[in-house]
Amino acid sequence: MAKIEGKIIPLRDMIIASDMEFGFETTQGGIVLLSDDGKTQGIHPRWCRVFAVGPEQKDVEVGQWICVEHGRWGRTIKYETSTGETLELRVIDPKAVMLVSDERPSGTEIRSIA
Repeated sequence: MAKIEGKIIPLRDMIIASDMEFGFETTQGGIVLLSDDGKTQGIHPRWCRVFAVGPEQKDVEVGQWICVEHGRWGRTIKYETSTGETLELRVIDPKAVMLVSDERPSGTEIRSIA
């Protein structure tokens, strides 16, 4: 997959997000929920951070965290920032945003199995 460089500006009310949470979860009570992406039990909303918004987007702002209905995001594109950091970005369906938070929501911790 090729990396995209330069400035990204979404059209109309579109949303581009990073840091979508996949992997396994540990609840506050210590229960480990295994990664279930791609399975029937894995159909649930996901949190991600808003990276960019189109000029007509009025509901969310860059830097906020949004909870998105399952599957209402596009495939991953790799984006290289001006500092050389590589981010995984996804286009989010603006009608699929269910919740907005100014801070990263707490209560679960998402980690990948290394």
